[in-house]
Amino acid sequence: MGRVRANNEDAVVVDAANGIAVLADGMGGYNAGEVASALAVDLIGSELGRWLGEAAALAQPRDIRRAMEICVDNANRSIFEAAYTHDAYAGMGTTLVMTVLQRETLLIGHVGDSRAYRYREGLLQQLTRDHSLLQEQVDMGLITEQEAAGSANRNLVTRALGVEDTVLLDVQEQAVEPGDLYLLCSDGLTDLVPDADIAAILGDGTPMESQAQALVALANGNGGRDNISLVLCQVPKAPKKQGVIEKLLRK
Repeated sequence: MGRVRANNEDAVVVDAANGIAVLADGMGGYNAGEVASALAVDLIGSELGRWLGEAAALAQPRDIRRAMEICVDNANRSIFEAAYTHDAYAGMGTTLVMTVLQRETLLIGHVGDSRAYRYREGLLQQLTRDHSLLQEQVDMGLITEQEAAGSANRNLVTRALGVEDTVLLDVQEQAVEPGDLYLLCSDGLTDLVPDADIAAILGDGTPMESQAQALVALANGNGGRDNISLVLCQVPKAPKKQGVIEKLLRK
């Protein structure tokens, strides 16, 4: 929970056995946002987990990409239909960021302004690009990144689940390396914690649980205007090779 809102409209599902993480940041009327985000992560997590449980051994990245798109499409239709048929849910929707780790490949899908980052060898890189009005203005050269960071229109997204009967999921593939640390987060974190501070925490050498708690505490310490949700997942580090030491004994 942040320090301002009375309810939490974020939702997270992690299925470590199948390499799945799904995070959603809901929006809409009273309680509707949390309904949308919960529908998204529950439907996507369960459907994709079931499919991967049966197909993971043979699935190629293109197959997983298609499965992600189908699951997101099904979730989008469920949210859209609920919003259309229940007055209390009218106008609800949710952003989404999700990852699937299979062998040496990480697939990332996102809709809206929830983000995915990679921390590798001391460098933090944002892997997703926001579907937002501000990002479009930055891309067109109308405003600078610095102006966008201080804008009051940071939460105006141009794409979300449940708003229309179809939605486009941006999907990318990343080759992972041992020790890579991946962060999924809602804008409750990134609106209040600069990338440099995120990088400093992810590089401090403490356990991931401590890093997650530190990120949430920093966002709340900086105002906590929104709820803060995040997932950290790390690729196992390669085992150190045992060196062979030869001793020459001389008389």
